[in-house]
Amino acid sequence: MQHNVILVLLDGLNHQVAHHAMGHLHAYVEADRAALYRVECELPSLSRPLYECILTGVPPIDSGIVHNNINRLSNQRSVFHYAREAGLGTAAAAYHWMSELYNRSPFDPLRDRHTHAPKLPIQHGLFYYADHYPDSHLLADAEYLRRRHAPNFLLVHPMNIDDAGHRHGLDSSQYRNAARSADILLADYLPRWLEEGYQVLVTADHGMNNDRSHNGLLAEEREVPLFVFGEAFSLDPAAKPLQTELCGTICELLGAAHDKPVCRELLK
Repeated sequence: MQHNVILVLLDGLNHQVAHHAMGHLHAYVEADRAALYRVECELPSLSRPLYECILTGVPPIDSGIVHNNINRLSNQRSVFHYAREAGLGTAAAAYHWMSELYNRSPFDPLRDRHTHAPKLPIQHGLFYYADHYPDSHLLADAEYLRRRHAPNFLLVHPMNIDDAGHRHGLDSSQYRNAARSADILLADYLPRWLEEGYQVLVTADHGMNNDRSHNGLLAEEREVPLFVFGEAFSLDPAAKPLQTELCGTICELLGAAHDKPVCRELLK
């Protein structure tokens, strides 16, 4: 199995909101061309620890990235590392914490915002550092990287849903509309990606609560969506993927050797 893969990480997207607010993604599900799964995020339900979990398959309690203020390079092996070791190309349009985890820490915007460094785990990067950086710009950044560098693995990481949640809370029109906006933006890119043979996963790191935060055990904080699109996926409704299995599953899709857990039921 060797496919190109795009991972879309919609920061802060609660499963319930993804289930009722994202019409374009659900159109694929209703047409039996995609599947949606409910995933429980690892603890703590915070961003930097869960970026590390998703991309390395290691829960925060074992990775040591246990809160957002830990600013150092990961000491784990990520999808980016496995892809590079397999001779594959990598890219990310993402929040600057991704650069700090896998390329260079601390982040220096003058050096790192635009990254083109073939020897780094994330070879090509456009990294932003303001939570309100528009999702529309971020998706355009990602598409530029895809067209310019043709990476085998591309991370796409918008932040506006999480930003709306922190400003207005889970049960707010602003939060729900941020999710709807992301869905509409993806409608401009997803069909093209699929036509060109990409396997696409759309998920979130954590959800959101009505206190305009996250870090606990509430379902609205821990339950996140996982949409999968592409010919390599089984679309098995009985599959029960874990957040710690995403890294290994993506490596399987890429055909990159790895030693991470995999959700076999997701794949054909």
